[in-house]
Amino acid sequence: MKIYLDNAATTYPKPDSVRNAMLNYMTDLGASPGRGSYASALESSRIVYDCRESICKLFNFDKPENVIFTANITHSLNMLLKGFIKPGCHIITSSMEHNSVLRPLFELKNSLGIELDIIDCDENGLINVENVKNAVKSNTKLVVMTHCSNVVGTIQPLEEIGSICKENNIDFIVDCAQTAGAMEVDFKKLNCSALAFTGHKGLLGPQGIGGFLITDAFNEKCNSLILGGTGSLSSQLVQPDFLPDKFESGTLNTPGIAGLYAGVRFLLKTDVKSIEEKEMNLAKIFLDGLLNIDKTILYGLKDIKGRTSTISVNFKDMDSSELSFLLDYQYGIMTRTGLHCAPLAHKTIGTYPSGTLRFSIGYFNDEKDINYTLNALNSILK
Repeated sequence: MKIYLDNAATTYPKPDSVRNAMLNYMTDLGASPGRGSYASALESSRIVYDCRESICKLFNFDKPENVIFTANITHSLNMLLKGFIKPGCHIITSSMEHNSVLRPLFELKNSLGIELDIIDCDENGLINVENVKNAVKSNTKLVVMTHCSNVVGTIQPLEEIGSICKENNIDFIVDCAQTAGAMEVDFKKLNCSALAFTGHKGLLGPQGIGGFLITDAFNEKCNSLILGGTGSLSSQLVQPDFLPDKFESGTLNTPGIAGLYAGVRFLLKTDVKSIEEKEMNLAKIFLDGLLNIDKTILYGLKDIKGRTSTISVNFKDMDSSELSFLLDYQYGIMTRTGLHCAPLAHKTIGTYPSGTLRFSIGYFNDEKDINYTLNALNSILK
């Protein structure tokens, strides 16, 4: 028996339609979008554009040409941060960020001398909005923040933070790696300047595809880091300044985009709210079961409200890495241990440097998986 509970790392399994869409592209099309006027190339271009439109629908965004495809959300965040931040900027972020935000910011702090405020969250990984408001200075140019912790699943109050940014004319970048496809993510409600996403998690697409949505105003302030062929204005030796070409140099990962398009269509057809309800119902069963195990140390919110289905724990008198190994070796249950690429988050919740054992439930799990996992934990811990 195999139980996959590492959906915060990447979702598995994928819908059949994702595999079929990628296979169809590879076997029946194969051409690069924007690189030819023959039928297969035009059809490839349609797939890419249709995917942009479906992403707009999913995130309540109005401009398909402002949907930019990248290799993954780490590339997206690096492009946005390094393309925008200049010397003298003051940047605000949180202590629950992934290294895809922290490492670029620390590099920019060292190379450009920017001012960086990392707002400490509480022991549940939740940020205090007033602390963000109080951190704003005259030279604050940007707030960048994760929508939800990849360690403890705590959802941040980003609509309130977005309102603070709007009131103070501060740009706002949202990392929705853990929430896109798992709950409603509304670009307009967040008041963000750019929204970075990855394709292989809640959007149910393959690895190797991600992107960002960007407003016209923020685009004007953001430089492109990678220049090259775009299939447009090929006679010119300067990069096109219009979207999406400004940020999309080189051949796109069209098989990945075809798979992402199928994943997003699955989400829209199934309804994200239904997906969230199913995942959270399973998470509640799992949380209740964990809290009935005497040795459980649960991190993050104890209640199901205000969190996603990502759950981090440790168990008294049991090494989490050994436990993860036994779950896999003896029971076929796949989990993740360690620091989850978020060292400051673990310092915030008190689990640095050993980390936690993380269970992350997905749409294709069921109640049988959860009960089997709880029984396995009880058996090992006894």
